[in-house]
Amino acid sequence: MNNCIFCQIVEGEVPAKKVFESEEILAFWDINPVAPIDILIIPKKHIGNLFDAKEEDLIALGYLLMAAKEVAISHGLLNSGFRLVINNGKDADQIIPHFHAHVLGGKNLGSKIIA
Repeated sequence: MNNCIFCQIVEGEVPAKKVFESEEILAFWDINPVAPIDILIIPKKHIGNLFDAKEEDLIALGYLLMAAKEVAISHGLLNSGFRLVINNGKDADQIIPHFHAHVLGGKNLGSKIIA
């Protein structure tokens, strides 16, 4: 999808500080972090949000969870933990219409649902 910033990052048209890449998944630093570690993990295939996901996307979404684990470990969050956040749709404040998850950590995030 040409007007999707995340698709442009996948295609190499827009730069990003990548931290993980596989055939299905890309992870990179958020340019507007809400925690010391705020890494976005996206499927390379454009999926607008979770409601747009199809059965054929199950494998990519599973890989996204495994990528979150790898990113957390590689950024020193194994012992301290991390928060995995998915904002889905307008009311959840999903700003980019491409399914993604945030790996948040690097500080005590408290008990609130939001960071």
